[in-house]
Amino acid sequence: MRVDGRFRAAAHGRTRAAGRGRARTVALDREVRRDRGRAGGAGSGRGPLRPLRERTGIIGGMTSSLPLLPPNARVFVAGHRGLVGSAVARRLTADGHEVLTRGRADLDLRDAAATAAYLKDVRPDAVVLAAAKVGGIMANSTYPVQFLEENLQIQLSVIGGAHAAGVGRLLFLGSSCIYPKLAPQPIHEDALLTGPLEPTNEAYALAKIAGIVQVQSYRKQYGASYISAMPTNLYGPGDNFDLETSHVLPALVRRFHEAAAEGRDEVTLWGSGTPRREFLHVDDLAAACAVLLNTYDGDEPVNIGCGEDLTIRELAETVAEVTGFRGRLAWDTSKPDGTPRKLLDVSRLTSLGWKPGIPLRDGIAATYEWWREQS
Repeated sequence: MRVDGRFRAAAHGRTRAAGRGRARTVALDREVRRDRGRAGGAGSGRGPLRPLRERTGIIGGMTSSLPLLPPNARVFVAGHRGLVGSAVARRLTADGHEVLTRGRADLDLRDAAATAAYLKDVRPDAVVLAAAKVGGIMANSTYPVQFLEENLQIQLSVIGGAHAAGVGRLLFLGSSCIYPKLAPQPIHEDALLTGPLEPTNEAYALAKIAGIVQVQSYRKQYGASYISAMPTNLYGPGDNFDLETSHVLPALVRRFHEAAAEGRDEVTLWGSGTPRREFLHVDDLAAACAVLLNTYDGDEPVNIGCGEDLTIRELAETVAEVTGFRGRLAWDTSKPDGTPRKLLDVSRLTSLGWKPGIPLRDGIAATYEWWREQS
């Protein structure tokens, strides 16, 4: 995608307008939440939502002591069976919240009417949108229509349905692939829409960018306490190990495991091995989501990562060591590398007091053991 001057102006305009937008958000908040309170009053089991300024956290640069997500909150986690959603559900449950879920057989999140009806029926205090159609380079390259359309459908259904149901708090989880292919490293949130995207996952990235704009639009127009976060590459229990659709780390785990089991002396991998990537254990992501739900209410998305990267070759060598593969690594340079480097600037998140706690090798070893137990 070519990003022309209009996109750059839009990105810079968002930064210049941030202060004005936050002021409008706070001004609109009392009226909006009074309306929602009437909608969720008698017979709903919920009282009026308190104005944003009376709840707490980081709001337009202001801070205070109490969490934006109340204790024992009822939280609908969309996508609870996936890698991200399952980790978020575990964390919220451990924190004392009631996690609401709905399986795909019971609720198709692409169906806007059904999703809105469900949310109006259960009326959660908050929603975490972790549901998405995801995959690696091969899947994104082969099925761009599905990656674009299904993710747009899910986002429109869940975010719009949450607003219609009077949900007071929402966290939308996107992806670090929203940033330009050649963005300055480490990538700050302000890099959004400042250059061309990585072509191999452009359709997915555009869908996630639309989700960010949707969240910002609900904040601007309705004063909604909705926020966005952009995780780096994730791994952990619940990951997808299908070689046709998985991301790089679980694919490496499976390939090296099978090669070791079969006694092979060589494994050929895509690309040159030189691109640099950042990897975060999904339980660290879930901890970051809990921090954001409790403390952050800004217009701009928040990066979630560990702040360190390594080459794909180094990652492959680590996975080979963990899985017991002792053969050679070969590289098929006729296959695409993807973005040369992708390391997130996580200063906005760490300023809230969060930091990752699971070292990469330990996380890979634990993930490998989990997968072996499931296989």
